[in-house]
Amino acid sequence: MNPIRSLALNARYLAQRASRQNRLNELASQNQAPISVLFYHRVADQFPNPWTISTDKFQQHIEYCEENFEMISLAEVQNRLESGCSPRPAVSITFDDGYAENSEFALPYLIEKRIPCTYFVTTEHIRRNLPFHHDVQFGRLLDVNTPAQLKDAIAGGIEIGIHTANHIDFSQVTDIKTLQTEIVDAKADLEDMIDHSVSYFAVPFGMPQQMRPAVFETARQCGIRGVCSAFGAYNQVGNDAFHIRRIHGDPQFARLRNWLSYDERKCLSEPALPLDDILTPGPSAVFAPVSFPSFSSQAIPT
Repeated sequence: MNPIRSLALNARYLAQRASRQNRLNELASQNQAPISVLFYHRVADQFPNPWTISTDKFQQHIEYCEENFEMISLAEVQNRLESGCSPRPAVSITFDDGYAENSEFALPYLIEKRIPCTYFVTTEHIRRNLPFHHDVQFGRLLDVNTPAQLKDAIAGGIEIGIHTANHIDFSQVTDIKTLQTEIVDAKADLEDMIDHSVSYFAVPFGMPQQMRPAVFETARQCGIRGVCSAFGAYNQVGNDAFHIRRIHGDPQFARLRNWLSYDERKCLSEPALPLDDILTPGPSAVFAPVSFPSFSSQAIPT
């Protein structure tokens, strides 16, 4: 971040800290405390890139969150949104992609501290031990997780979620068959790979143009309990609990703190998602119809 911008952001935060805390206290007293869901990709101290955060900065993030927020799972995020009762500001931790280095520090650290985490992976990269395309473009072939590492993470209490089969950009998809492959088949493949059920789905890139109605409906029909975006927004009472909004775990602590302290101006700038989609699955969808659970707060396990 530009040093001048960082100074300005810190100054703004300090000037508004008291009023923001008062607003958070007011919302909490009304059982409407906002919930932030953070997403990370890679925690490592070697070969940094725009989607890597160092181990010390990640630890700083987690310690700050623990001191100031309740740390909850995605299921509990949904419970609070569904029930209309969010009594305390809270944070949930997620990861995307599936980098092997996360098994060296980040995941053991979260497990040791008993912090809930949902870890989203792309199945074909895990199955075939393939580096991610964005790493290839960046000129660094980084190792991906193995199925054994994912099973170890589950044993420690980490929840594994699906991030498609091939890290696809849904804004470019033109056929329902691709939705079948990247969501339905990928979910089934991952469940076979880890011998565990999969409840959550993070959309690659996760911007409004990828968050298409057909993507949401396909996820619902194959039993997914919640779909995560990544364009930066709070989860607030009154939101659809099936759509979990996420904020980037920015390595620049000033920017992260500004988000987590609840900047109400950002609520006004949350983008609208597309309402129409020619690919919306219906009776002619290529996958077999399945029954999926009610999304009442009682139906979502904690």
